[in-house]
Amino acid sequence: MRKWTLPAAAALGVAALSIGSLQAQGGPAPAIDTSKIESGTYSTDPAHSMVGWSVNHLGFNDYLGIFGDVTGTLTLDAADPSASSVDVTIPIASVTVPSAGLKDHLLRAGKDGAKPDFFGPDPMPAHFVSTGVTVTDPTSAEITGDLTLNGVTKPVTIEATISGMGTNAMSQKATVGFSGSTTIKRSDFGVDFGIPFGISDEVELYITVAFEK
Repeated sequence: MRKWTLPAAAALGVAALSIGSLQAQGGPAPAIDTSKIESGTYSTDPAHSMVGWSVNHLGFNDYLGIFGDVTGTLTLDAADPSASSVDVTIPIASVTVPSAGLKDHLLRAGKDGAKPDFFGPDPMPAHFVSTGVTVTDPTSAEITGDLTLNGVTKPVTIEATISGMGTNAMSQKATVGFSGSTTIKRSDFGVDFGIPFGISDEVELYITVAFEK
């Protein structure tokens, strides 16, 4: 299954195209001075924090969606990043997909009392709590943690990178942005509809979060 390196959303795609255009013209990516990042507790900017997802549909193409309004906290230790931690909640009921029919299916109750094909109505939010941080270079780390989704908790590892830092020009708050990616098996979380006839078990996740202090 192809690895997605761009956010799974049109708005994020526009931003990615803009960056790609600059790089194509030889413009260097801005350096991130991690020495200026402040320790402390940060909260997400929910309006600009989301998890994109991708599944392969019947072996023909990849289908994309978004979970938005991610909320939670980052406890950041600038002197010892490995001592940092993160705790975030991801709404499932407000999932965004291009097809109204698919959204209805994702949130539809099971037929005749059976379990839903996907999440069903009024699904509980997903929850990720880190259990460890391994720094891999000055701006990247592996974040291990427990992901609870559909009532099931499993360990996952997120490849995370600092995507930006500084003072938000609008809110005037110290802000650190992160991007990350991981791959999960939805069957591990009890969501196995369609796997036998070609809807992929693997779900690729792309995380982009802004934390404000």
